[in-house]
Amino acid sequence: MRKMLQGRLSVFKFESFKKYKNIAHFVTTKEGWVGNKPRFTGDSESIYAGYRKELAVSCELDADQFVFPRQTHSDRVVVVTSENFTNTIDDTDALITNEPGIFICVQTADCVPILLFDPVKKVVAAIHAGWKGTISKIAKKTIGQMTEKFGCNPADIVAGIGPSIHIHAYEVGPEVVEAVEASFSNSPALLKPSMNEGRAYFDLWEANQTVLMESGIQEENIELMGLCSFEQADLFYSARRDGTDTGRMVSGIRLI
Repeated sequence: MRKMLQGRLSVFKFESFKKYKNIAHFVTTKEGWVGNKPRFTGDSESIYAGYRKELAVSCELDADQFVFPRQTHSDRVVVVTSENFTNTIDDTDALITNEPGIFICVQTADCVPILLFDPVKKVVAAIHAGWKGTISKIAKKTIGQMTEKFGCNPADIVAGIGPSIHIHAYEVGPEVVEAVEASFSNSPALLKPSMNEGRAYFDLWEANQTVLMESGIQEENIELMGLCSFEQADLFYSARRDGTDTGRMVSGIRLI
């Protein structure tokens, strides 16, 4: 990973994407925004329009090129094209496109952002995976859609996992523990016992790496940024640390 200025915003970029000249991508931080709680969807355009404009200015693009899902912790995946294009897509947590110029994005504040790129078929995806999306394996469903609709070979796909809450700060209750145990054969490696009865610490990073590899992505093609949103208060927003009304980071990718 590398940190750099993009316009006024401080962003991170994945090293594994660096060699590809036909994509642009970024993961934003807290640094550089005019306001202190950026949001990119909401019930009123006044909530997010200014922040989308700031983002567009930083990329030297038009705000109308960005697409955000209205995230609901679902496992719904939408393919974005010029025919169905809209700047906000309701009840969705992953986006795919094979059309240049469409900047697909997700927003997070502890949940796991995942960016995918198939350099052979020229397809990109952006995924939001909280604990529900991780357990429902939304990344696997996204890769399945890339394979079905565009003929992607998962072995060709490059993946980047962005800043999100790490296991030491992510204690979960019995409902989540049971769901992890039911969904992952390697659940003992994903759950660290807590001193609180029935609870455990859940490793979202390892879980999503597991899902990506189960889907056919090669381990060497997965880059984990390795930065904890909860711990790095100077760089990232964290819903668990600051409350759910805090700001959001954006992870976005587009074909050029």
